[in-house]
Amino acid sequence: MYSLRYQTLPAWTEAVLADFDAFLIDHAAAEKKASGMAVAMLSHYPDKPEIVTAMVDLALEEMTHFREVVKIIHQRGLRLGADQKDPYVNALREHTRTGKEVYLLDRLLIGSIVEARGCERFGLIAEALPPGDLKKFYKAITESEARHEDLFIKLAQLYFPETEIRARLDQLLDEEAKIVASLPIIAALH
Repeated sequence: MYSLRYQTLPAWTEAVLADFDAFLIDHAAAEKKASGMAVAMLSHYPDKPEIVTAMVDLALEEMTHFREVVKIIHQRGLRLGADQKDPYVNALREHTRTGKEVYLLDRLLIGSIVEARGCERFGLIAEALPPGDLKKFYKAITESEARHEDLFIKLAQLYFPETEIRARLDQLLDEEAKIVASLPIIAALH
């Protein structure tokens, strides 16, 4: 539907592969937070049944991903870590405008962008992993993130004109590119 404006550098994939255990723990935290975000959205917009239905499904899917990553973590003899603030998501959220309608639009578009970045990065991991169950898992996660990216745009289209969506998405994609370019390269999703 749209393209991210900053492509993740190969050094990021190398950092993840060099410390895949740390990446898995971060990935689990990201899935848990994504489920929580979906629950927060359905709670915030009980008057919008399309959002409620979509976010219930999304929360369950993200929690299923969390469970699957936790299984991988435990199989590797690792444990979950304490949740850390995600500098990428927090920096992106700083661009959320106030006001009922624009706040909803920004939440939906930022949700889409976060999923698009996840899709890009999980895809890089899937490509880099050797054949096997882990590679299959990350291919499936990549496909899921692509669906979620589209979901948030489709929800925005229910409530806002396409011209408004495109204009705001254009601004947010520019900001997201600056944010990603400024982040350190570490074995984490963002």
